[in-house]
Amino acid sequence: MALVEREHVDGEIGRLSEATAGDFISLLKPRVMSLVIFTAFVGMVMAPEGIHPLLGLIAILAIAIGAGASGALNMWYDADIDIRMTRTATRAVPAGRIAPGEALGFGVVLAGFSVGILGLMANWLAAGLLAFTIFFYAVIYTMWLKRSTPQNIVIGGAAGALPPVIGWAAVSGTVTLESLVLFLIIFLWTPPHFWALALFKTDDYERAGVPMMPNVRGEAHTKWQIFVYAVLVAISGVLPAVMGFAGPIYGIGAAILGACFVWYSWQVLRMEETDGAKRPAKALFAYSLFYLFAIFAALLLDVLFARLGA
Repeated sequence: MALVEREHVDGEIGRLSEATAGDFISLLKPRVMSLVIFTAFVGMVMAPEGIHPLLGLIAILAIAIGAGASGALNMWYDADIDIRMTRTATRAVPAGRIAPGEALGFGVVLAGFSVGILGLMANWLAAGLLAFTIFFYAVIYTMWLKRSTPQNIVIGGAAGALPPVIGWAAVSGTVTLESLVLFLIIFLWTPPHFWALALFKTDDYERAGVPMMPNVRGEAHTKWQIFVYAVLVAISGVLPAVMGFAGPIYGIGAAILGACFVWYSWQVLRMEETDGAKRPAKALFAYSLFYLFAIFAALLLDVLFARLGA
């Protein structure tokens, strides 16, 4: 079945579509891109060296375009499984609004453009990290991990965790321990975020043949994994204050946000199998999005207030 669908999708390459600008924008995964832009921006602001505002804006745009390229390449390759999932069946490629070849070409052009611009306008370390991120997400995660192991999200989460490191490198030309702590927060956040989604989208992943943790190891094992990762997320969130590159007010706020993350995860752990709606999992998924935004917003405010007070 999957092979037939893949052959059908591949056979569509070269067919011209009547896609709108909105369809191509949807290939960039704008909601995911917004988190990439924000976390990369926080990384740029937190880097000790300054950057010219115009160059900073160009660097952020390049990182955003690179994230969009990753999304387009992901949607091109995953069209055969996207069409089998209610959450993704209406995406532009599986729905037939954009031909697979167009999505592939769009993603490749954006990837090359974003890496080149970031290298020329910032530095080639940041550009190299961006190129690695695109490759890791589009090839290592999308083409290999996603379809082969229930640890797909754990390992593949490295791609989504790199934007603040890229932002930091774009300003400073270096990768430091502080930037790697920002990476760690997102890296540990990714599994409980996506496994919460997988708990109430199990049937989707089953139909698509994607080996997500609940489908392979079962719901009980997944809930324990979520809880363990939530504790690690809460610990990683306070590391900037513990290590001294964020203030005590941030530390208190991060501790509260982390405690709430653990509490939501505890509710998932206690979730009864009779709860067909999986309400605690949906609540955790929603809170996890808020958590990531809030923790990076708190870091941003902390560094801005510290510089104003200096």
